[in-house]
Amino acid sequence: MLQGTIQVTSFDMSRLFAMIEHRRNQGGSEAGNLHTLEEELARCEEVSSEKVAADVVTMNSRVLLSDMLTGNEIACTLVFPQEADASKQRISVLAPLGTAILGYRVGDVIDWPMPSGARQYKILGISYQPEAAGDYHL
Repeated sequence: MLQGTIQVTSFDMSRLFAMIEHRRNQGGSEAGNLHTLEEELARCEEVSSEKVAADVVTMNSRVLLSDMLTGNEIACTLVFPQEADASKQRISVLAPLGTAILGYRVGDVIDWPMPSGARQYKILGISYQPEAAGDYHL
């Protein structure tokens, strides 16, 4: 879904592209999700971990979202697929919501197609971002 510019750290970019290549080589049913993530990465602004703003959603960030339709708030951590765990609110970057929030900033409203139909989410806050905490190599 083309929207404003997003920022992704160089460290996250290299890990995400390696994960995409690895998972694509394994085959399986997630080819569409891999393609969507690749499209998002292709349009992002790549920044160093030291220079990414503290209000940008990066990998392993803990994010508070608001569903603009229902008003429900969702707290989640954006993770790689192997670390995803719905019971711990750990959302895979390959899940539609995970791909949707990567690189956006606090205050941004994201329109994103979900399996249940298009949804809008507002990023209310980031309670933990690895780069802002000085954790550059999680």
